[in-house]
Amino acid sequence: MLILSVRTLVLYLVIVGGLRLMGKRQLGELQPSELVVTILISNLATLPIEETSVPLLGGVGPILLLVCFEVVISWISLKSRRARRLISGQPVTVVQHGKIVEDRLRDLRFSLDDLMEELRQNGIFDIRDVEFAVVETNGKLSVYQRYGARPITPDMLGMECPKNECPPPTMVISDGELLKGSLAACGLQPKWLEKQLHRHGLTVEEVFLMVCDRNAAYFLLPKEKTGKKAVDKK
Repeated sequence: MLILSVRTLVLYLVIVGGLRLMGKRQLGELQPSELVVTILISNLATLPIEETSVPLLGGVGPILLLVCFEVVISWISLKSRRARRLISGQPVTVVQHGKIVEDRLRDLRFSLDDLMEELRQNGIFDIRDVEFAVVETNGKLSVYQRYGARPITPDMLGMECPKNECPPPTMVISDGELLKGSLAACGLQPKWLEKQLHRHGLTVEEVFLMVCDRNAAYFLLPKEKTGKKAVDKK
């Protein structure tokens, strides 16, 4: 049992290291070549775990070989547009000027149900609101809405950016732990935090979440066991 645990831990560390080496996109939306490598790695990793008679290097070696191969392919794709198209394909426009291009949908084996599902995931429930829609190389749908259906932005209304606009709020406390450097990012001192917590009768350990911006506006959410309400200080 101990040997099996050690072999599993070694393979786990190798796979995690390999995926990190291949890049963060490997952990999210996969290209076809990346998906194939991920599936192969998972299959190779199960052999030394299930069969203790298989040498550990018999699983680690091929995994590292696949990782190196994927890194090389990624480098080639980065340098060559032709290679990138050959390996990953290219985006395909399936809605153009508000009209569904049926031939391209059939070429992609993309049904109308698939198209409508992807539109809903983009927050669009009416096909008439779509000006362009593109199926990306990872299978996701990118949508460009017609002008009348787009969300209103400050630019459309001619509004200027406020001079005192702050960067996004910074998380200061997470589940009872003060995050290092968070107060400095807000331009605040520890004494300020102590004062605010004392005002609400709380300690750092009793706070589930606290976010703050450079204007010292903050949102404070105590842990449920304290029985206290959230504080939104603007």
